[in-house]
Amino acid sequence: MMKTLFLQPPSFDGFDGGAGSRYQARREIKSFWYPTWLAQPAALVPGSRLIDAPPARMGMAPILEDVKNRDLVIIHTSTPSFQNDVKVAEQLKATNPAVKIGFVGAKVAVQPAESLAASTAVDFVARNEFDFTIKEIAEGRDWAEVDGISYRDAAGEIKHNRDRAILEDMDQLPFVTDVYKRDLKIEDYFIGYLMHPYISIYTGRGCKSRCTFCLWPQTVGGHRYRVRSPEHVAAEIKQAMKDFPQVKEFFFDDDTFTDNLPRAEEIARELGKLGVTWSCNAKANVPRKTLEVLKANGLRLLLVGYESGNQQILHNIKKGMLVTTAEQFTRDCHELGIKIHGTFILGLPGETKETIEETIQFATRINPHTIQVSLAAPYPGTALYKQALENGWLDAKHAELIDDSGIQIAPLSYEHLTHTEIFDNVEVFYKRFYFRRSKIGSIVWEMLGNRQMLVRRLREGVEFFQFLRERHKIAA
Repeated sequence: MMKTLFLQPPSFDGFDGGAGSRYQARREIKSFWYPTWLAQPAALVPGSRLIDAPPARMGMAPILEDVKNRDLVIIHTSTPSFQNDVKVAEQLKATNPAVKIGFVGAKVAVQPAESLAASTAVDFVARNEFDFTIKEIAEGRDWAEVDGISYRDAAGEIKHNRDRAILEDMDQLPFVTDVYKRDLKIEDYFIGYLMHPYISIYTGRGCKSRCTFCLWPQTVGGHRYRVRSPEHVAAEIKQAMKDFPQVKEFFFDDDTFTDNLPRAEEIARELGKLGVTWSCNAKANVPRKTLEVLKANGLRLLLVGYESGNQQILHNIKKGMLVTTAEQFTRDCHELGIKIHGTFILGLPGETKETIEETIQFATRINPHTIQVSLAAPYPGTALYKQALENGWLDAKHAELIDDSGIQIAPLSYEHLTHTEIFDNVEVFYKRFYFRRSKIGSIVWEMLGNRQMLVRRLREGVEFFQFLRERHKIAA
């Protein structure tokens, strides 16, 4: 077995581009997701190590020291971080010329040849779902026989092996929490709307929805929801409770945990027996009957992608959601005491000044507990990226998704709506939502009842205003 290092490289301060993150940029408030997509193959490779540099605040020096004794390094990359990750690979090669370096992630899944052409330091890329691909590489198998990779052969020619069959039996995957325990400090991971410390895992992969902007289902996970058995999920949570007694909340990072309602209810009942607090990603169409079961068995919060309050935009992006359904779902959650972190996107196809206003009014009306407002990001491999190029909404030569400090920019523009107008309205959205008298009152009331919450919210407030100052620099 090759001595293998799984690496999330150092990046911008507060850059949340980890393998488990869908928002590969600096956030309004510093936060870090678990590198679950790296931890999963690491769990399959005995004697491996996982380094997640950004949350550990680790620079290159200890990584370069570690790589001296490695045969193989697997780097998770993304479109925003790719150029930086290539530089890291080149430093690793300079330190240990014999080490083999492979890149994984959505970026290389859809652009394997371009990724390999970027630098000879990158020896191969693993396309699509890569857990057992990396296991076979680490076992020393001949690369010509490994499904799912593109690589540079001895003559320097790029070869593309056949695709790897998609994994159907998800219970074949070992627990990622074993790797968390071995290699990570869980207190380094925090999300503003989750209780700290938290742990995040996947109970399945893939999403039935066809949202044109969503990266993972279109590049790695697919549109079939392939799942672990409820017993397998419950066994990992039970073990994690023993390994991490300090954990206050478990989060299920499946694209849409509620895609399979009977299974969601079955898992909830298993969690209810364990007495844990948990949260998950959900679509805004979960029926009240299911919400009641989830809430009764420990559900605290749902992360919900509303995206827009305009029905035509939801149709344009193939969200498969009615505004009226989302409103009823949200009312049900409020009545049942389920908190919601609502996510919204500005700049999607069909966006106008009027639809932005409509979405802001929609958000304040349904009033989720917290919100995240993002800019439409056309990642390569998505239908939105293709559509944006075909319609001239995106300049392919200047398609950067973040600026030099890691803050998300507005890459799309329309005849009736400019980059700047879309960008500036993110701040308007946040101010209109959070600085309402009723919202301020509810936040203050919550903080007064919880000293830990008070300290955290004050810290987040400072980070938020620092972030806004940096956004102003970009706008200027």
